[in-house]
Amino acid sequence: MTDRKSGKCRCGQVQFEVASVPLITMVCHCTGCQRMTGSAFALSALYMSDEFRVTSGDPVIGGLHGATRHYFCPHCMSWVFTRPAGMDELVNVRATLMDDARGFIPLLESYTDEMLPWAKTPAVHSFRKFPPPEQFPALLAEFAERLAS
Repeated sequence: MTDRKSGKCRCGQVQFEVASVPLITMVCHCTGCQRMTGSAFALSALYMSDEFRVTSGDPVIGGLHGATRHYFCPHCMSWVFTRPAGMDELVNVRATLMDDARGFIPLLESYTDEMLPWAKTPAVHSFRKFPPPEQFPALLAEFAERLAS
């Protein structure tokens, strides 16, 4: 992966770019992600907020409208990115909206207790819910090692 990537919503009104490689890539199988994507899971790439910027358009908050803010294109309603509650330094981008999403292979999958039984991924780590916070440093280090090799 190169350091700078761009992406856009389905209609192209909301465009964005990231100026680094992701910290980690992951799949969420929770029913909320299934409903917001209209698919079996959400594929995302986590970045530092200062490495992400919207370059066109004005995303609006959708989803649950809670402490975790899900941003959508106001025209086509594509779910573009999420700012997790209490972690303003991070942004979780829908990797499938990148101009070339083929390289975003998930290292981990979460909420496997809610996954559709046929929804298989190549994720190396699986968690019934979300990974425990104490495991994230090792997961981030493993992802970085895999990117470097």
